[in-house]
Amino acid sequence: MYCWPLLLLWGLLPGAAAGGSGRTYPHRTLLDSEGKYWLGWSQRGSQIAFRLQVRTAGYVGFGFSPTGAMASADIVVGGVAHGRPYLQDYFTNANRELKKDAQQDYHLEYAMENSTHTIIEFTRELHTCDINDKSITDSTVRVIWAYHHEDAGEAGPKYHDSNRGTKSLRLLNPEKTSVLSTALPYFDLVNQDVPIPNKDTTYWCQMFKIPVFQEKHHVIKVEPVIQRGHESLVHHILLYQCSNNFNNSVLESGHECYHPNMPDAFLTCETVIFAWAIGGEGFSYPPHVGLSLGTPLDPHYVLLEVHYDNPTYEEGLIDNSGLRLFYTMDIRKYDAGVIEAGLWVSLFHTIPPGMPEFLSEGHCTLECLEEALEAEKPSGIHVFAVLLHAHLAGRGIRLRHFRKGKEMKLLAYDDDFDFNFQEFQYLKEEQTILPGGLSTRSEMCLSYLLYYPRINLTRCASIPDIMEQLQFIGVKEIYRPVTTWPFIIKSPKQYKNLSFMDAMNKFKWTKKEGLSFNKLVLSLPVNVRCSKTDNAEWSIQGMTALPPDIERPYKAEPLVCGTSSSSSLHRDFSINLLVCLLLLSCTLSTKSL
Repeated sequence: MYCWPLLLLWGLLPGAAAGGSGRTYPHRTLLDSEGKYWLGWSQRGSQIAFRLQVRTAGYVGFGFSPTGAMASADIVVGGVAHGRPYLQDYFTNANRELKKDAQQDYHLEYAMENSTHTIIEFTRELHTCDINDKSITDSTVRVIWAYHHEDAGEAGPKYHDSNRGTKSLRLLNPEKTSVLSTALPYFDLVNQDVPIPNKDTTYWCQMFKIPVFQEKHHVIKVEPVIQRGHESLVHHILLYQCSNNFNNSVLESGHECYHPNMPDAFLTCETVIFAWAIGGEGFSYPPHVGLSLGTPLDPHYVLLEVHYDNPTYEEGLIDNSGLRLFYTMDIRKYDAGVIEAGLWVSLFHTIPPGMPEFLSEGHCTLECLEEALEAEKPSGIHVFAVLLHAHLAGRGIRLRHFRKGKEMKLLAYDDDFDFNFQEFQYLKEEQTILPGGLSTRSEMCLSYLLYYPRINLTRCASIPDIMEQLQFIGVKEIYRPVTTWPFIIKSPKQYKNLSFMDAMNKFKWTKKEGLSFNKLVLSLPVNVRCSKTDNAEWSIQGMTALPPDIERPYKAEPLVCGTSSSSSLHRDFSINLLVCLLLLSCTLSTKSL
């Protein structure tokens, strides 16, 4: 017991630490809101090691779940009983019944207990080839946790009551950390006394003006500023770049996001420049890259979107949370840029109701990237981080890279997408995009690519041909010339004077028709948007036909058990376009919406 003070101190200090076994765990997070359950982890080749430090003298439970609930979960339970450590591999079926796993894949390395805390360290393979275990990949993992004041007995662990929870994490793509000077200047973009409604979910938007700099500066780190006591209330934060053509009147007050009465100025804020989710750390730019401020091309106005999670409907909550941006006058070699690639966000993206799975794709065409890159950076740009973005229907997103018909290294993917856990993923290696094409296919299906050096291209997106979508439901004609927006349907009679969205909602969808519609939209020509920083467009726009030899879905290589490669584990919904492209595809579901 003499080593306990050192072990307890680990849970309170930032950064890497050594466990009781002497091994280091460079990544850690608090799983509960009371500071009782700490998780540390470290990848070791084809294995991953975990360290649980929990304020209990009973059993500790930990595991992985497809939904964050107990059903169909992969669970390990451990502790120290009567001075003897124990660790047991369990799983649950669809009815949440807990069963011992015949294949024990969790291996105890260290355990200790004192009068207040239990510490357990153990390892497992990333891919155990056990049907009752969940493979650990670069995708989002829904961790579940529990504990009890009594140890597990012969009959198994007792019910944990309210001592349980779930948290979404990326175990194999954690945040990078960097040491910054404590004297580094910063400015805050934080909400001021926002009243949180007594309802489950609130999205609050507030515009801010970036401080005026007389010369160029570089932002080199962004981190969350969460009001003390609100660590579980503030669920995620997005920061968008807005149009520069405003005056300070847009800063007067915030408003609920996605509300019919939301200020029009908010609609110009489309490009995500930072994202944080609960449990995440700050984002540091690479040593040779910074976010430029202080020049005419840089953001002047930004929109802060904060998601508040108030499941107990607590009243009277006032919040002052936001972001802190650290900057320097020591200008780095490159300015960072952001390209939004994916499905053109519009009213013309339809997902039929009740679909358990629907594939959406968006394309940034060869012509768009070719024009922008050839004009500004023929040698290409270098991508160092990616944010995969969808809304509540999103289930999986993949961003792939092709050059001259050959697939390059997978840029980013998340086959278990969680709307409430959206952060930039650092690429393990920077990838170069040459003049060519980007492609994606979303409800919302977007990727945001952080890259350098910055070029005058902020958006490269597409939407399947609108009239051919309407023809699927029987629309024959719209009123021309188009004098209103959205445009109005002329015939047939059942759709007369309806908009695109109203007509799609009126159509009697079945699962069979939904599948046929999905097949159609994946083969349609696409309307392309290719935007500059000031929302002006490059000359390449209009309708573009897709290559006729698209293979869908892509055939992934079978998994070889015991390997650490995660890119071949999941069905791949992407397509192979020509020359150089990035492809983002989204799997969405409206079955539970």
